[in-house]
Amino acid sequence: MNETASEGALAGIRVIDLTRILAGPFCTMNLGDMGAEIIKIEHPGHGDDTRGWGPPFAGGEAAYFLGINRNKRSVTINLRDERGKDLLRTLLKDADVLIENFKPGTLDRWGFTDQWMAEHAPRVVHCAITGYGAKGPKGGMPGYDFLLQAESGLMSISGEAAGEPAKLGVAIVDFCTGQYAAMCILAALHARQRTGRGQRLDLSLYDTSLSMLINVASNYLIEGTRPGRYGNGHPNIVPYRDYVCGEGEIALAVGNDAQFARFARLVGHPEWADDSRFKTNAARVTNRAEIDGLIIAALSADSAQEWTRVLEAEGIPCSKVNHVDEVLESEQTRANDMVIEMHHPTAGAIRILGIPYTFSDTPAAAQAPPPVLGADTDAVLTELAGLSGDEITALRADEVI
Repeated sequence: MNETASEGALAGIRVIDLTRILAGPFCTMNLGDMGAEIIKIEHPGHGDDTRGWGPPFAGGEAAYFLGINRNKRSVTINLRDERGKDLLRTLLKDADVLIENFKPGTLDRWGFTDQWMAEHAPRVVHCAITGYGAKGPKGGMPGYDFLLQAESGLMSISGEAAGEPAKLGVAIVDFCTGQYAAMCILAALHARQRTGRGQRLDLSLYDTSLSMLINVASNYLIEGTRPGRYGNGHPNIVPYRDYVCGEGEIALAVGNDAQFARFARLVGHPEWADDSRFKTNAARVTNRAEIDGLIIAALSADSAQEWTRVLEAEGIPCSKVNHVDEVLESEQTRANDMVIEMHHPTAGAIRILGIPYTFSDTPAAAQAPPPVLGADTDAVLTELAGLSGDEITALRADEVI
């Protein structure tokens, strides 16, 4: 581990990562960025499914995998073999965190029950990510981001009002579950300082997807009316959506009546602020179609880029609707170090997203590129499991590692 990693906020924390796909790997990448040692256990031969999720590929690795697996050591162990389970038992004894996303009951069948953890790894925080949890009519079923976006109602409130339901362009339920997992792990590690014990954490994609409904869920629970779709609009704020301009599109987020009055003046229609249909946010929500039509007509007079310049200068929250390439190559992205370059053993120089937070005293850092499958098996099993070269050779010959 390099000097930067040893200075991270989570320096000295060891994580055994049995996850694959997105939620778990995203969680552990963040823990690794903060200085934790991440030992990614993968099945010999093929490893994490996302290694093959492409194109695009670079040096034999999918861009998908490269984007969420930096700062990890890859160790290949066949956990279906009893000798593989023995290796995991050894690694867990000196670990701080175990994170996995197997179906409920899988680790229990392999002997890693809550009782075993309490007896043999009492300080380990065990984080389990599942599709639906273990209870209820779907308890034990696997979860998939796209299906959870549909099942949770997220898709029903996304898309044009007269169009079809739409999912977000990224696997947002997986992403948010990974964030929840990291947050809960940190809380459990903090609690361990007081209690001296680890504990079990259970998260499910289903529960995460429901929590993501936020104010929409609250609207329904308070009022009892089925929420609808507003395109890119907001159910409780107007104007708060994207609008086509003379060239390009602009997103507006006018959050109060004073902002609306300034906006109306800037687009050449100060009378809107005194119109009873538009004077207050509640009135604008009621008369959404009318004000949206007027705004579209007004903004057609100039380009999105020019309107953004004019409105930002007067404190009106807005943004040009960018394409992904535009924002990743933008000056603001460069200023925030949100695209960084790393050297990968097979792909060479690669660009990946940076770290979206900073620490003043314990810096987060991307110190190691995403690992090649099994690249650290020998080193980890020698350092942490005490195996000899001959023992490692024998296990490899038997396809245990």
